[in-house]
Amino acid sequence: MELDFDVVDLPETDHPEEGDRVPDFERPLVNEEYWEDVSLSELTDEQPVVLVFHPMDGAFPATYVWNEIRDRGWLDRDNCEVVGLSISSPYEHADLLESRGVDARLYSDPGNDVAERFDIVNDLDGMAGIEEPRPAVFALDEERVVQYAWVASQWPEFPDYDEVGEVIEEL
Repeated sequence: MELDFDVVDLPETDHPEEGDRVPDFERPLVNEEYWEDVSLSELTDEQPVVLVFHPMDGAFPATYVWNEIRDRGWLDRDNCEVVGLSISSPYEHADLLESRGVDARLYSDPGNDVAERFDIVNDLDGMAGIEEPRPAVFALDEERVVQYAWVASQWPEFPDYDEVGEVIEEL
């Protein structure tokens, strides 16, 4: 089966940049076994966080992103936590984590409100009224100040995993 899709240029955004403090939010944070409402600040109070916005679970970009994160050992780091966020439900997140063998936690934001606050909304082409976050990576310190920001300018587009890995080393 051949995937047929066009590369789509995404509009410019006013997303958080290095040195900006990102807004706090509280959403269900999901692992393979359960979920609970957790604020971003609760996570950053403990250690730096790499927040990975990804397309809805089941879409090939989400699978690809989490395979890369798992295979590169980012989830085994002691100096930071890598956390995902998408519009998918907690049930879909639990399925993704189990099927990909990923030991991570993912925020569930079905209303896409967090992406709206970060100005990284992606209106899905050909799906009226459906939006999700565009792929993005924000490395945050304990004060939620951005140490690194990457936001997709096209769909599909993926971060420079080597670059993000270097940032993770330095957190």
